[in-house]
Amino acid sequence: MSRICHPFSYSDGPVEACYWNETATAAPRPALTGDVSVDVAVIGGGFTGLSAALHLAEAGRSVALLEENQPGWGASGRNGGFCCVGGAKMSDATMKRRFGDAAYRDYKLSERDAVDVVADVLNRHGIQADTHSKGETQLAHRRKDFEGFEGYAKELRDLYGHDSDIFDETELRNRGMNGPFHGGMTSPIGFALNPKKYALGLADAAERAGAKVFGDTLVTSLEGQDGDFRVTTAQGSVHAKKVIVATNGYSRETVPNWMRGRYFPAQSSIIVTRPLSDEELDAQGWNSLQMSYDSRNILHYFRLMPNKQFLFGMRGGLATNPRVHYAIRSNIRKDFETMFPSWAKVETPWYWSGFVCYSADMTPFAGEVPGNPGVHAAFAYHGNGVAMGSYCGALLAQQITGHGDLRHPEIARQAPGRFPGGKLRRLALWPAYLSYALKDL
Repeated sequence: MSRICHPFSYSDGPVEACYWNETATAAPRPALTGDVSVDVAVIGGGFTGLSAALHLAEAGRSVALLEENQPGWGASGRNGGFCCVGGAKMSDATMKRRFGDAAYRDYKLSERDAVDVVADVLNRHGIQADTHSKGETQLAHRRKDFEGFEGYAKELRDLYGHDSDIFDETELRNRGMNGPFHGGMTSPIGFALNPKKYALGLADAAERAGAKVFGDTLVTSLEGQDGDFRVTTAQGSVHAKKVIVATNGYSRETVPNWMRGRYFPAQSSIIVTRPLSDEELDAQGWNSLQMSYDSRNILHYFRLMPNKQFLFGMRGGLATNPRVHYAIRSNIRKDFETMFPSWAKVETPWYWSGFVCYSADMTPFAGEVPGNPGVHAAFAYHGNGVAMGSYCGALLAQQITGHGDLRHPEIARQAPGRFPGGKLRRLALWPAYLSYALKDL
């Protein structure tokens, strides 16, 4: 039952000051006790697992979802709340070269479709998740990045048939996005939300549709074969015809054994300010509700929320112990003050961290586990799990039921290989982050 990071990462320590936890609460889901029999057992209570459970239950399948903590406890309840295109870190050029133009286009269209899936779930189930932002805005931290926006906008137009809005640095303050940038580009696809409210809303919707959602339920083993699986937990077991593994960056190396070495957790950290006054917003020249990110490889992501609190996030540290976690708070605060100097004295009482998940191929996976008929998995959204995680959960439900019209791109059906280094694979972050930092100069 091994995990590859420091035990602190899997405790409540990283979220003891998580802002989202103060905005949304739910009665704890009970732990599974005894034995139950269902069509599908879902391991993991984040966006992927909850979306799968919801769509399966809506299709008439009996479902038991097993979450080690509580729904939305992991990355799904602690991310920045950016519902936007994304999911792969493989470059477009590499993707086209490896898979061909048709497969590339199909995958990219699935990223757009993923945003639509979240919007549909929110609307159909009346989930109030504090949505805002008309698309997403990328801000150029270097002149050459801004010069590349025209070509990027053309690619988006060719893919999605929409025009992006490009504006230079003289327009930043006029658009309420003043900062150390050389201009920006807004794509109209996507929106921001409160991820914890969305996750808990998914859990409620799944239960209303008939799924059984269990919290505080640790899965200790997965055995059996297609049509006859036994998922053993700390206090009970589930007999299921099919199994979905939806644990992403919080996975274990042994449930199932196939997961060993195929996922790579990397930290991301967030601070949130107290509510800002109109005078403070005017002083910085930032009053836009656009969700935004800069053009760095190791990027910053940020947004002003409707209640005038400002969220600011960045990739985290290279280790996951308590000392590093608390040290990162100083680093992220330094970057925040550098980018938004008029807010240098504004308090940021909320700070937390969690895992994004990478695959060795830098593309997400959603499909049946090779060599394990009846076991399905989805993971590795590369920091874009709000939309792509929700989409992949719905894809797995569609794959199991045989009903639905979501595109299942070839690229997402390719099972990722294993990272070198086994349990020590996270050591590769050191040279990778150094390389990214040098490219951002």
